[in-house]
Amino acid sequence: MRASHSDQQLISLYLSGDEPAFETLLNRHQQQVYSKILFIVRDSELANDLFQDTFIKVVDTLKKGKYNEEGKFLPWVMRIAHNLSIDHFRRGKKMRMLRATEQFDVFDTIQTDELHAEDRIIRDQIHQDVRDLLETLPEEQRAVVHMRIERELSFQEIADETGVSINTALGRMRYALINLRRAMDESGIELTLN
Repeated sequence: MRASHSDQQLISLYLSGDEPAFETLLNRHQQQVYSKILFIVRDSELANDLFQDTFIKVVDTLKKGKYNEEGKFLPWVMRIAHNLSIDHFRRGKKMRMLRATEQFDVFDTIQTDELHAEDRIIRDQIHQDVRDLLETLPEEQRAVVHMRIERELSFQEIADETGVSINTALGRMRYALINLRRAMDESGIELTLN
């Protein structure tokens, strides 16, 4: 039934509390948006991450009532996807982006033998700070972060495993990041060796 609705109708339904309307919208456009990102970044894992970031931003904008491009939903989403992809490359010029996998851990890129004792202490403290900050999150948010970062599940897989909508999974990750940033600011924690 929802498949016959226009994008604008689905947005209205979603904003009035009909979560599955957003899933219909997501399913309708996910292939085009993902393909656009993949075309720009040429890396499927990175494209998946940027795709999810795109829809986190879409959800955030819709929830805040800031979306007003009636009838132009897909071009708007494509513009967000494009901008996030380009922003990734801009950040990449400043800092090399690394992503942990089963065979590779971001922390392994720090040459432990070359670190001075003080740097090792700082690195260990950063790791502990991150673990402590994660413990401050509500259980639902902590679970989504764990599934996304450590188990590397997609948001669809997280939604399926937890029995919630993809929008709820995206929202929990968004709030987890907001809460982590706030906790870092309040605690004065910096996650850097420099």
